[in-house]
Amino acid sequence: MSILDRTKIGNSVQVNLELSKDRLTKEIIDSINISSVGKICDFKITDGKGIGVVLRLSDGKEQWFFEDEIDLLDENGNVIKKINYNEENNIVFYKLKEFNYENKNKISDLLNPINFFLWLVVSTKDIF
Repeated sequence: MSILDRTKIGNSVQVNLELSKDRLTKEIIDSINISSVGKICDFKITDGKGIGVVLRLSDGKEQWFFEDEIDLLDENGNVIKKINYNEENNIVFYKLKEFNYENKNKISDLLNPINFFLWLVVSTKDIF
């Protein structure tokens, strides 16, 4: 489950410094050591692998973090448990993995609607 499904700009989160300190400056690490709680001020696509968040830290500095480097907080400041989404438990993903599509070279194979449907299903299964 993506962080976008559970958060919005203005939500409070807690930074897990152990997961992110290797790429942060000393100044940001000092800010997080004072208070690891920040507010989401924007979202950012992170190197094509997911969505990250831009946080405004307690001292006003802004820094982005990967989705797995933060924990969401509820209204009372308690950490919201992360839900691990398991594709094997989802019957749709299980059934889609059974489809195999082989590249077609002949025109008659390319124009076959069944082959097109198989190609479409296999191509879009990564989106879901």
